[in-house]
Amino acid sequence: MAKRTIKIAVPIILVGAFAIIVFIATSYEQLQPSAYIVILFLFIFMFFFGIATGQSLSSPLKKLLSEAKELSKGNLSSRVYLGTKDELSELADVFNKIAEELQAVHEQEANLEKSVAMKVKAKTQELEETINALEQKVRNRTVELERLMKESKQLPEVPKTTEPAINQPKKI
Repeated sequence: MAKRTIKIAVPIILVGAFAIIVFIATSYEQLQPSAYIVILFLFIFMFFFGIATGQSLSSPLKKLLSEAKELSKGNLSSRVYLGTKDELSELADVFNKIAEELQAVHEQEANLEKSVAMKVKAKTQELEETINALEQKVRNRTVELERLMKESKQLPEVPKTTEPAINQPKKI
């Protein structure tokens, strides 16, 4: 039996036992032997009544606690549905509302993450295309420079002279 059930059942059983003992004490002289059998059954009834009451009150708490643990582990679909119309039912409704809001926030976060990932991928692809175009330009220019260098090596060397050119006017 759970601790909560015992914590609820023991006071109920003690109050019942106390009421029966007070009844016995007030009319002890008038009790017949058959009344003791009735009193025994009353004790047994109070015991089981206390246990049943304890279980009926602690069962919703167990459900709430169990689902709260699931929610804390990341199971955002955990919900609690109680058939009672009391404070525990209100607490379950608040718990369900919190779980729904957490799930909505988690879904928004996941959608935002996907959106950012798609934007980053598109920008990366754009940059890769620009890099490839620039690399192609560099290759083309390198090929052109190599061709120009070959052509320049094939040209005859022009001798360097210290004499003035024939058609140039002399300075006086």
